[in-house]
Amino acid sequence: MLIDKLAAGVVQVQTPIGPRYIMPSFLQRVYLLWVFRNFPILPHAVLSGRQQRMIDRMCSEQVFASLPYVDGLNEAPVIGIIERRPPAGTNPLPPRRPVASESAGMAAEVRQRP
Repeated sequence: MLIDKLAAGVVQVQTPIGPRYIMPSFLQRVYLLWVFRNFPILPHAVLSGRQQRMIDRMCSEQVFASLPYVDGLNEAPVIGIIERRPPAGTNPLPPRRPVASESAGMAAEVRQRP
């Protein structure tokens, strides 16, 4: 199984629109086997800066495929899975406005205090 991953392994990237697969080069597959040696799934945020840049570069250089196949017959072995979720600050919630009755009541209390 390790030889299969080394020969033709792919990396699965979890995106908001579903899983996508990237075909790394041979040297990238060797490095990724080492990265995923203990955990089959890693969030993008826990990777080192160098590893994040490599994954980002691989994603930008290659076209994602939805189903990985080796020679068009068998599914390619998955080296590991990267969870890429959008940053938490991309869709911030609008600021909360106080309810009119609460703000009027609080203002009245402040005015009544000596």
